[in-house]
Amino acid sequence: MSLIPEDEFKRSSSINLAPMVDFLFLVIAVFATMAITRAALYDNEVNLVKISPEKDTPSGVVEKPSLVNISVNEEGKYKWLTEVNEFLMENPESIKKELLKQQQLGLIPQDASQTKVLLHIDKNARWEPIAQAIFTIREAGFSIHPVYEPEDQ
Repeated sequence: MSLIPEDEFKRSSSINLAPMVDFLFLVIAVFATMAITRAALYDNEVNLVKISPEKDTPSGVVEKPSLVNISVNEEGKYKWLTEVNEFLMENPESIKKELLKQQQLGLIPQDASQTKVLLHIDKNARWEPIAQAIFTIREAGFSIHPVYEPEDQ
């Protein structure tokens, strides 16, 4: 009489799939978490804008939204662009202050939804100053639209 039953000595002809199934669920969980995190961080209602020439409305009146142009260069410095001049801005807070000041003076509409802030981004710009500008301008209540400018060939 043996202390270990004879069945324990026989080789099993099946493979234990439980660890493989556990691993599959872990891989699915990791990829699902990465997809949700990416959507939350990067796909945050940022839309590119294509600027087209003004068109006449049926009533004959030309609709022209108030546009503010701001650029970010590769060093992370900001410029307020006007039709005649460029003004250096120290940081995103100074952009916010200038927007609110121009709104108070009546140079841009009081309703922030009628003003479009166009953000011209240098191809080699770092993402940190871009993100700071986007969040600060949104905090002021304005909508911001990154502008894509194709390279001339």
